[in-house]
Amino acid sequence: MRKLNLRQLILLLSVSTALLLLANTFYTSHKTQRALLITQTLEASSAYAAKTADSVNGFLLAAQQQLAFAAQDVLAANNSLEQLEHIAERLKQQTNSFNSVWIVNAEGTVNAVTLKTKGLLGEHLHSAGAEQALQERRPLISKPYIASTGRFLIFISHPVIDQQGTYLGFVGGSIYLHEESILYSLLGQHYHADESYIYVVDQDSRLIYHQEPKRVGEVVRGNPVIEQVIAQKAGSQQLINSKGVEMLAGYAPVLSSGWGVVVQRSLKATLAGMDEQMLAVAKYSFPFFILTMLAVWVVSRWISQPLWTLARSAESLDKPDMNSQIASISAWYFEASQLKRAMLRGLAGLNRKIGKLNLESITDPLTGLMNRRGMQIALDEWEQTQQPFSVVMGDIDHFKRINDKFGHDAGDEVLKFFAAHLQDLSRPDDLVCRVGGEEFLMLLPNTNQHAAHKVAERLRQRIEQDICSHIGVPITLSFGVASWPCAHASIADVMKNADLALYAAKAAGRNQVHSSQTICP
Repeated sequence: MRKLNLRQLILLLSVSTALLLLANTFYTSHKTQRALLITQTLEASSAYAAKTADSVNGFLLAAQQQLAFAAQDVLAANNSLEQLEHIAERLKQQTNSFNSVWIVNAEGTVNAVTLKTKGLLGEHLHSAGAEQALQERRPLISKPYIASTGRFLIFISHPVIDQQGTYLGFVGGSIYLHEESILYSLLGQHYHADESYIYVVDQDSRLIYHQEPKRVGEVVRGNPVIEQVIAQKAGSQQLINSKGVEMLAGYAPVLSSGWGVVVQRSLKATLAGMDEQMLAVAKYSFPFFILTMLAVWVVSRWISQPLWTLARSAESLDKPDMNSQIASISAWYFEASQLKRAMLRGLAGLNRKIGKLNLESITDPLTGLMNRRGMQIALDEWEQTQQPFSVVMGDIDHFKRINDKFGHDAGDEVLKFFAAHLQDLSRPDDLVCRVGGEEFLMLLPNTNQHAAHKVAERLRQRIEQDICSHIGVPITLSFGVASWPCAHASIADVMKNADLALYAAKAAGRNQVHSSQTICP
């Protein structure tokens, strides 16, 4: 399977990172924009509801003031039906605040009424608003009710009281909620073109204005916004309305009447343009993304070129001029420079090793293993290249007795037997040496002391279990283990540590593995 090269890895990492950052940016922007739109809509709805509530409150107070002034005129008319009729007509016409105007005496008899309702003149008025005005004898705004004419309306009234405090009746005006009126126009003049709409509720959660006229008069229960506004609280809230639509609502109370004004807009309408905005952002970001990727492609080639050249050179280290070729490579950053230096050092070491190692001078003739001289050459090379390693030093237990009992020829066969096991258990990069009569040594590169101890133990058990055919009995060995680099110790010190560990194993009863007391990584 073909492996990725450094340039491909850089490109893969860069593109992945860029895509992740881009996705994170879009996600964060989407969330932030969504929260901002919701917050702005809630704030705008709350402000507009407060403004509308203030306008309605001002209208109702102005209507009550008109009725208060008219009440003084009624008192001055001294029960003149002609003057009372004139007062009623003038009150209706001067601001057009009321759909009809009534002047009623203390017994509830209609003394004057605007032209459209002349038929009730002299009759007793039994409407809910009139009955409430006669009973409470104070300025008031009635709750919405259905009059005898079938109209849904509110009734605003003001008492007529003479200087002696005698109650003489009231002046009242009705405002239709299902038909055109000043109040209807005031609420209907909605200046938002963003699918927002207004509705108004009374103290009983009854709709007294809605963009859908057929809903006027409907009592709405379980709506948290309505519950807040009829409790005379102002604010904004995200909610699901009675139709299951998620809405953003602002609300404010009408203080003079106890009503509540709610301005709301659907969440869907609020967020409708956001997806188009995000697509526009993506559209404008795409060219910059492409330019960035092209820049990454160029830079990745610039970065990977030295390492790629060094890697190709490593395939041909046996060529005569390879040293000069590696030296000519432009390794302009730290890692490439270090690798180049290491390759030159390794190549130089390899050349020196080829020149120095002579099979006759570095090989033990009996076992075919490397002798002490070969071991020393290898150690010098490793010290120069700072090659970490561990040393396993082994010695055959009671070897003198074997020579004395079975003869030197048998002893030589035991040495070969042990050497063969060492070679069988060693790795290709390990160096196996015979450094004395019955003393052997393994150099394990890139192996820590703990792992080397396991190797020695495995070798000890293997030798112990096998019977040497030349003497017919098992042999045992003792091992000492140490590793380098180790603190400030030289390689000679480490070899001494391994030797001390070996003698410690001998002293402890033989046939065991001891590691140096100086534990190194």
